[in-house]
Amino acid sequence: MKKGILFLLPASLGPAPVSEILPKIVEKTVARLNYFIVENEKTARRMIKQLCPEKKQSDLHMFQLDKHHKKAFLNDFIQPLLQGEDMGLLSEAGLPAIADPGSLVVALAHKMGIPVKPLVGPSSLMLALMASGLNGQKFSFEGYLPKDTTELKHRVKNLERLSAQHNCTKICIETPYRNNKLWDSLTKILHPNTQLCIACDLTLPSEFVKTLPVKLWRKQKPDLHKRPTVFLFQAY
Repeated sequence: MKKGILFLLPASLGPAPVSEILPKIVEKTVARLNYFIVENEKTARRMIKQLCPEKKQSDLHMFQLDKHHKKAFLNDFIQPLLQGEDMGLLSEAGLPAIADPGSLVVALAHKMGIPVKPLVGPSSLMLALMASGLNGQKFSFEGYLPKDTTELKHRVKNLERLSAQHNCTKICIETPYRNNKLWDSLTKILHPNTQLCIACDLTLPSEFVKTLPVKLWRKQKPDLHKRPTVFLFQAY
């Protein structure tokens, strides 16, 4: 039996009109799919309704995958694909499988010989890097940094050393309600001349992107509380 295609569907980065953020191919693809693997069912249904208001919600079959799911569930999730049905993999925001548990599904799809088709959409990490003015030729995404103060200081100093050594931009994120705390920590730990970029609310009307040496950031503190933010820094 011919296997279905796993479509990697981008989502908007926040409450902005999806028609202004996502290309038409995403709408056309969603319109013909009935099976979805999603990070959050409520958010996914709302986005699908925005993209395709005429699509019946009762026709949608959702498999919810988040960071708490065990890999054992994934075999159940991909059964429609093995039976020839196309499916969509939809993240909570941005691109699926990038800083997202969806990578587990994509890995399994390759293992099972299921075709994978990524669709174009916004990535907060890449948009932030583009707008930062930092090195876009060599960079690394470090995910979430340690919460423990001692571990955080050690980790940040090590990343700063590697950034200077390899002329590399370091990118990290934090849970939105902890953004201000991470900003405080980075501006205290990093060298005064290290370049730090704050990219907040990307693609939204409240978007804010600024790159400054740490010594100048210490004189002005943005309010990042509960606002999706990407932190980037480069040492010299």
